[in-house]
Amino acid sequence: MWNDTAVTRMLSIQYPIIQAPMAGGPTTPELVAAVSNEGGLGFLGAGYMSPDSIRAAIRRIRELTDRPFGVNLFIPDQNIQVDREVVKAMIHHLKSLEALPEEVGREIDSIPIENAPGDTFTEQLEVILEERIPVFSFTFGCPTQEQITELKSRGIRVIGTATSVAEAVYLQEAGVDAVVAQGCEAGGHRGTFLEAHSSSLIGTITLVPQIVDRVRIPVIASGGIMDGRGIAACLTLGASAIQMGTAFLASRESGAHPAHKKALLHSRDTETVITDAFSGKPARGLKNTFISWMEQYDVPIPPYPIQNALTRPIRNWAARQADPEFMSLWAGQGSAQSRDASARDIVRQLIQEVERAIGKATG
Repeated sequence: MWNDTAVTRMLSIQYPIIQAPMAGGPTTPELVAAVSNEGGLGFLGAGYMSPDSIRAAIRRIRELTDRPFGVNLFIPDQNIQVDREVVKAMIHHLKSLEALPEEVGREIDSIPIENAPGDTFTEQLEVILEERIPVFSFTFGCPTQEQITELKSRGIRVIGTATSVAEAVYLQEAGVDAVVAQGCEAGGHRGTFLEAHSSSLIGTITLVPQIVDRVRIPVIASGGIMDGRGIAACLTLGASAIQMGTAFLASRESGAHPAHKKALLHSRDTETVITDAFSGKPARGLKNTFISWMEQYDVPIPPYPIQNALTRPIRNWAARQADPEFMSLWAGQGSAQSRDASARDIVRQLIQEVERAIGKATG
């Protein structure tokens, strides 16, 4: 059976379909629970959430489902260097945006730049441990050996994110239970942490079998997978499960802004780009006015999370105006295949599509 894999057995789920943990609001408790209730694995993207908000969301998910689910966090970069002149130049540039109201410019001015924004990863992780969630995943790096050991001692399955073979091997040696192979087609932020981002833009179809050949732990394919044909293809390549983000981004339960959903549903295959304009870290999204405007900026962009903090007032203003031209419209290369449907129906359609694809292949 196509759904009897190392991941489905390890996570006690019915189908090897994982809803990607998209941080910033899309992964509502309702979306997470809907996917889990249909036999997949729903994931809360909690990277930007406060510890209290994470705990509340976990408890809400548990009210909506008794099935396994996961929570994802960002690993903080301990080597962030704050160049005050680079930050000041960026503030001046952002405030020069003609469409920007004066009050938004003042809000940008008020953001402290003396130090990099503090991370709350330790406090966030403590909630994960206390709540003993079924599955924990992470991106942008790797927790310490002690943290991974503590998670596993609580019965929590641990999944890392890799954009290259070297990163997958590193994560295996660190003790993770499975690894997500994030192809360059994936929407949102790149999980690269060992190599330069420019050298880790490997496509899903190329990356998955190479990682499968080099590690002993299960591999989860991610990036550009939008339907059952993509799922069947990745399973054939040796993946034990598939993680899909953009496929659920326009769903009824998604917390993505309505303007973001509309842009996805009307997008074309050539519209996504990888940019660091919004956050200081490379991420794939639909190209818009802000990205085009930032392409003319020839001064270094402050690193994540500083740039992310500086552009937040602009993104929040754009959201209030329902103006997609200044929002971060994260999306994978398969965005044109987005569906306006409930998460429940999307999962059911995916299952039917996989079975049709496998049926054609075996013939």
